[in-house]
Amino acid sequence: MFKDLTLTNIGKWWITIQISWVKHTAYRLNFFLQIIGPALVFFFVKYNLWASIYAGDSEQIIRGFNFEKMINYHIWAFVVALVAQGHGSWNLAEDIRLGRISSYLIYPFNFWEFHTASWLSFQVIQMIIAAFTLGIISYFGLLIFPSFDYFLIGVAYTLFISLFWFTLQYLTGVMAFWLEETWILRVMLNTVAYFLSGAIIPLDLYPKWIVDILNYTPFPYLTYYPIKIFMGELTNLSLGLYIISFWTIVFAIINHLVWKKGIKLYTAAGM
Repeated sequence: MFKDLTLTNIGKWWITIQISWVKHTAYRLNFFLQIIGPALVFFFVKYNLWASIYAGDSEQIIRGFNFEKMINYHIWAFVVALVAQGHGSWNLAEDIRLGRISSYLIYPFNFWEFHTASWLSFQVIQMIIAAFTLGIISYFGLLIFPSFDYFLIGVAYTLFISLFWFTLQYLTGVMAFWLEETWILRVMLNTVAYFLSGAIIPLDLYPKWIVDILNYTPFPYLTYYPIKIFMGELTNLSLGLYIISFWTIVFAIINHLVWKKGIKLYTAAGM
């Protein structure tokens, strides 16, 4: 019987992943723009910005970064953002605000399971987009790949970070039990994370005392550390894994408590 229940549950996850995949790829033009959009944004924004800063001087060094190294840093930052931080919580918040979670309360598939399965489907799409982006950038000779081992470790580490990011985004979503709109929380979270994680500029350019403090928070491990892995410059992964694991567990517990508190207040007002 336990085996039957397990297979049934796996089937529910698989079907939900398929449905989410179809939903994300239903509009072909939209999906096509999702595929080519990141590469175009990188060339028109990131590359041109840093090309202007270095003013065509490939020998100029800014805190240990020449132009080539800086471009490679931002290529990997772009990839990490696509894979680890691409998921949003707006659908989750809408389900609560519009009363759609009523259906999940009677279905034999929990609310968190449905959104986690949808997130897994979204991750597959983001991996495809990231791979396509890397392919285009590599074609133009802008990317220096590290060893294949570093690349695989970087991918695994980035996927692990995506789990933390999903857990954090999930928390902003369930805050819809108390807030009419949660977009301001997402904007604040994204802005803080981008500035403190090294997504905009490398943490090497920050004052050392700020970096020392940030190392005890999850922020550097969201972008800076996976970039350094991809660039073949980081070998000690234990600290990042411990800190991200700790904060993932913390936010998972908070999510559970917030859900239990919120569901007691739920009135399905949007139905």
